[in-house]
Amino acid sequence: MLQKHPICPNRIRQVPKQFSWVDHRLVRDHYLESCSHAAAALYLFLVTVADARGLSYYSELSLMKRLDMDELTLHQARHNLTHIGLIAYEKPLYQVLPIPADLPAESRATTRTAMDRPLPLGQIIKRMIGGES
Repeated sequence: MLQKHPICPNRIRQVPKQFSWVDHRLVRDHYLESCSHAAAALYLFLVTVADARGLSYYSELSLMKRLDMDELTLHQARHNLTHIGLIAYEKPLYQVLPIPADLPAESRATTRTAMDRPLPLGQIIKRMIGGES
């Protein structure tokens, strides 16, 4: 079995005293696969700034500026996260919700856009030169 050793032993991560943390079930239960890149960025921001009850009230303008998003992208990201049950939103308040323990991955519709799906390099080049859309 492979023995793991810290690469930077003088920088071992500790669980922070404040509330902000990211639940490993985001990966294990495939929630990230149901998120657009913008939704994942918004979620990371919200779990970082939320209080102990998961509450945050950053304005849309502030979120758009900090996350380099336009209004439509922010709206879509927020809808993505509410749709899969990771946040609740009532303007201007966000609440990061606990990840449901019993929600199967199949019940979460993937809401990635075409811009979030990887493409083969050949297809990208064809699109660039106008050969395929």
